[in-house]
Amino acid sequence: MANGTFGKDTRLGMVGLGIMGAPIAERLREQGYELVVWNLEPERFDKVKHSGAAWADSPTDVWKSAEVVLVCVLGDAAIESVCFGDAGFVKAGRGAKVLIDLSTTSPEATLKLAERLKDELSADWIDAPMSGGPQPARQGQLTVMAGGETDIYSAVEPILREIGQNVTRMGELGTGQKTKILNQAIVGANYILMAELLATCKAAGIDPDLLPVCLKGGLADSAILQRIYTQMSAEDFDPPRSYVRQVDKDLKSVAHFVEDLGLDLPLLDVAIRQYHRYAEAGNEMEDGASVSRLYQMP
Repeated sequence: MANGTFGKDTRLGMVGLGIMGAPIAERLREQGYELVVWNLEPERFDKVKHSGAAWADSPTDVWKSAEVVLVCVLGDAAIESVCFGDAGFVKAGRGAKVLIDLSTTSPEATLKLAERLKDELSADWIDAPMSGGPQPARQGQLTVMAGGETDIYSAVEPILREIGQNVTRMGELGTGQKTKILNQAIVGANYILMAELLATCKAAGIDPDLLPVCLKGGLADSAILQRIYTQMSAEDFDPPRSYVRQVDKDLKSVAHFVEDLGLDLPLLDVAIRQYHRYAEAGNEMEDGASVSRLYQMP
């Protein structure tokens, strides 16, 4: 670490090579970082091995090999296992100096796990959940919402800017995850809105493909309309760009967050229940935008 920041000579680790983790790993290698990776399902390494990333046999080995480790896994239980499980980071003893959590983790778990990591490994934690999807991840065009101590954030900011075109420190540890909850509230509610707009277009005899063309540039225009609505209209769900189970999990987090704040938000409540209804119908591993099919179900 030179001048208080981690530069291009930083040895990076990556745990989690899923829909988002794999393109992030490719991006980091393309930018010249030395990178060692691990994933629960080893076959996922096939997605990134062409990049020159090195494989590690466990999270423990990733931690030993890196100065900064990025984690992109599915929620609280997964990141706790990666950090403190039988082959977790703590088994390495000393190793990386900073963990960057790109996952969508609850604010409560973030604070608890970060405190444990600091106590057991003297390592710092930055919560840096992201939004954008696999293609922006591959192109370094994600939106990253970060939380953590100012000096630690400043040290890893160059790494975050390799994957994000819009990177913002929202405050102290946990505020990145709180912001991601708000992000997912917007995204989840709009998934349902786009699905209902598509059903309405069809019922009204309007060509659904013309709606985003007509509204482009107007007040009703949005990335959701141009990307997700058009994906729904085209029934373009294979391969998945996101999973229903992930969006459903995130919306459950929205529900808990709102409840803890003592707020009554009926619009969000309806969207959360509708999305969960689709997930419960056996669609957990379908593309997140395929919720439009909910309005075709008997």
